[in-house]
Amino acid sequence: MKIRIISAIVAILIALPFVYFGGSAYAFAIGILAIFSYIEMLKLKKSHNEYPFIPLAIALVLMMFLIYSKGLTFSLNYSKLIIMVLALLIPCVFYKNDKYTTKDAFYLIGITLFLGVAFNSFIEVRDKGFNMFLFLVLIPIMTDTFALVCGRKLGKHKLIPEVSPHKTWEGSIGGSIIGTIIPCIFYAIAIGNFNIKILLGTFILTIIGQVGDLIFSKIKRENGIKDFSNIMPGHGGILDRLDSTIAIFMTYILLSLVLF
Repeated sequence: MKIRIISAIVAILIALPFVYFGGSAYAFAIGILAIFSYIEMLKLKKSHNEYPFIPLAIALVLMMFLIYSKGLTFSLNYSKLIIMVLALLIPCVFYKNDKYTTKDAFYLIGITLFLGVAFNSFIEVRDKGFNMFLFLVLIPIMTDTFALVCGRKLGKHKLIPEVSPHKTWEGSIGGSIIGTIIPCIFYAIAIGNFNIKILLGTFILTIIGQVGDLIFSKIKRENGIKDFSNIMPGHGGILDRLDSTIAIFMTYILLSLVLF
């Protein structure tokens, strides 16, 4: 527990200046996090074979292009998707089946698109303002914290034991309630213009965050691992820490024109 706390404090102290000042330094930091996440996904050996250098390099370039595409969420068109698919599928023709298969290519396409959109949302959210960023970060923190507390105190009914054996319905509901109330109080004080749509949107995001957590837990179970990496002592990898936050940020961008 001591290592976990120290690791969290160090991570916050490193991240806070980048988040507070935003701009190009923040965008650069997001790119670094994306690269580490890319490596973590590539280490999931049960999901794919070893990749040759050229497809890896192509996928990395495409991922970074997506991350730094302004307004990506509402401008991603067929031409960009076609270029991505062809750029990663065509090399299959020139490699032997044990080197780079179509299955490997589709996996690489999937993680490139997912990580590109996911980390682009981190830049899009920060562009909405520092307080909005804090509001959205508060949602997974409060939801996860009180889901754990409520689950330990009140939990009797397992949520999805095959995916996450310790999560309960009671914990999930408690996490969503507190994960809605506290961020909404912050929103009303720090941002203003609070209304019923913000309340509804926040509640939806607490649910989406928990679903995101379960999805990443499913990925780890399918690959027989506990953590994506050990880059953060006591916490695991980048994707272990950002799982629910990624889901919330992506969904916020999607809902921002309607509820926020």
